[in-house]
Parts: sequence; structure tokens; C-alpha cells
Amino acid sequence: MSLEITINSDIKAAMIAKDKRKLEALRAIKSALLLIKTGKDTSFAEIPKEVELKTLQKLIKQRKESARIYKEQNREEQYDEEMYQAGIIEKYLPAQMSEEDISKIVDDIISKTGASSMKDMGKVMGMAAKQLAGKADNSQVSKLVKEKLS
Repeated sequence: MSLEITINSDIKAAMIAKDKRKLEALRAIKSALLLIKTGKDTSFAEIPKEVELKTLQKLIKQRKESARIYKEQNREEQYDEEMYQAGIIEKYLPAQMSEEDISKIVDDIISKTGASSMKDMGKVMGMAAKQLAGKADNSQVSKLVKEKLS
């Protein structure tokens, strides 16, 4: 079942349950997917999985960034709301890999590419981003690659 269909059915369930907080997060996902689907530069009726994953990750990153700002300004209620929405959106991502698993994959990529210094980080990150799409946060992958190459 596509993400769009899942979101639509979850929106209906949230409406029936009168769960306004969850409904807001689900509508944000639906809105982002509709923008992609109807965008100028898109020609697909079905949104590719990679694009869906990137969109969800972008939404989560936005929520967490907003939450961080709210936390700095001691606005606990808004902070809690943003974190709640990020949690709802994260449920639609595949299970995130552990740091150990990511480290093993990064080691494999480094050995395949023959990377030995920070100059090769672009090659390694390119392959890692493709292999770990949706399964790991790119900032975490980047940090591991930097550690291993320096």
C-alpha cells in the first residue's frame, strides 16, 4: 500500500477519533505529498519511494529544528507539539538502523571505493546516501564517515 493511501486512511481514523494533534501532523504529510505530486517538474502519478522517504525526513527535520528553537525560547507547549508531530511522522519511515549497522555499511563502502582521506568523502557519502536512504539520518552517516576517513 502506498504512503498516500495509508496517510489518507489514517487521516480518516484521526478525524473519527477527533485527535486534532495527530490530524495536524498527518495533514502536513498529505500536503507535502500533494505538492510533490502536482509540482511543475514532476510527471509521475505515483510518487517514488525515495522521494516519499526524503519528504518525510525533511518534515521531521523541520519539526525538530522548530522544537529546538522553541526549547531555547522556553516555549514548552510549542516544543512538545513539534516533538509530538515529529514522532507521528517518524512512524511512517522504515525502522532506523543502529549505529553499529551503519558503521559496518560505511566500512564496506570505504573498502569498495578505496577511500583513504577526507578528499574521498563525497564518493563515500554518495554511495552511503543511496544505500541508507530512509534507514539512517544523513548527519549521523556524515559524522561516521568523517571519523573513519580522518
